[in-house]
Amino acid sequence: MIPQHAQHPVRGALYIGAAVFLFASMDVLAKFIARSEYPVPVALWARYFVHMLFMVIVLGPRIGLDLVRTQRPGLQILRGLLLAGSTLFFYSSLKFLPLAEAAAISFVAPLMVVAFSGPILHEKVTRGQWLAVLAGFVGVLIVVHPDAALMHLATLLPLATAFFYSLYQVFTRKLAGRENPLTSLFYTALVGATVASVALPFTWKTPTLTQGIMLMCIGLIGGFGHFLLIKAMHYAAPSALAPVIYSQLVWANIYSMIVFNDYPDAVSVVGMVIIVVAGLYAANWRWKRKPATP
Repeated sequence: MIPQHAQHPVRGALYIGAAVFLFASMDVLAKFIARSEYPVPVALWARYFVHMLFMVIVLGPRIGLDLVRTQRPGLQILRGLLLAGSTLFFYSSLKFLPLAEAAAISFVAPLMVVAFSGPILHEKVTRGQWLAVLAGFVGVLIVVHPDAALMHLATLLPLATAFFYSLYQVFTRKLAGRENPLTSLFYTALVGATVASVALPFTWKTPTLTQGIMLMCIGLIGGFGHFLLIKAMHYAAPSALAPVIYSQLVWANIYSMIVFNDYPDAVSVVGMVIIVVAGLYAANWRWKRKPATP
């Protein structure tokens, strides 16, 4: 719940709007990196290492050891692994798919959250919510319609992104009200950087100056974007912010057309609209329901 004194939906919408714009911008840089044949594991490491460093420098002096104190270290590590896996699959998908289509497919994550809420969070999922989930997957099939060149195994990568990210959201919800959000944010960066570091000796490739700047910007944009996301949640309920979150698809399409000259066809646009509508319905239901009793 958002405290009554902190309710400020307009301010929350501005914060979340800035966050999703930054996330879309980060994806553009990630696609440039992917197209340059730079190793994805190294890009993943840069994404989370710079994010972690950003939090240590900006928040460390202010909140000290509270940045790392947690009552649920196992759950924090699991969340970090899930988010790192989600990022890895999405960055990999950008090697093969247009940005807009990859983003659209990955946005079935809110629908997967509905599906996982029953077995993991013990919440009741009604027939209407299951229909929304089904509609969302129909939207995915429309986006990757069989007659399009997009229909190949690479479309499984953003689906894997959505699968991992939905589980990340579900387990994040289990921590809601029990952990400092900044601590949870720091652990996602710490775990992501640590896991990616394991592969670093085997995948390292010295970046060019341009690639190095892009990698640093990816980490900074990701860290600052998540910081804005937390600020948005302070001022408005997630259900009120959901429509603005889906504006990331609009930015993805704009970037895809202007920067990469990739234009989605009419059929793909119809599929994207179905995914968004189904996802908004699912998000509205998810956040308006009372939490299950632990």
